Amino acid sequence: MTEVVAAAWVCVRDRRVLVVRAHRSDAFYLPGGKPEAGETHAEAAAREAEEEVGIALHASDLRLFRTIEAPAHNRPPGTRVRLVCFTGKSDATPAPANEIAELAWFTSPDAPRCAPAIRLLLDELVSADLID
Repeated sequence: MTEVVAAAWVCVRDRRVLVVRAHRSDAFYLPGGKPEAGETHAEAAAREAEEEVGIALHASDLRLFRTIEAPAHNRPPGTRVRLVCFTGKSDATPAPANEIAELAWFTSPDAPRCAPAIRLLLDELVSADLID
């Protein structure tokens, strides 16, 4: 079994969570990606948030929310993702950048449009009473 480790930013506003969809992808996920060599998970989440939605975050301001493990979307069968999710506040307005085709604000009924790990994350956010 292959495992992909990624870090992501969980941005909740008005009981909705920010999600993004990359070009040539059919599923939404959190702003995030794989850590680069020598980078912590929090540093990767902050870097990816800036690269994908243009929001500058400081890794030291991010707090671990959950680590989600699920089948990886658009990867070979048997590939799993371990998504290390961080919360952190920003009032800046996100905008799609680089490989991101669109962004949206989702609640739990939007789960079918998300990658498997994000579906699980939506459940966690509902359980924490952060989204509807």
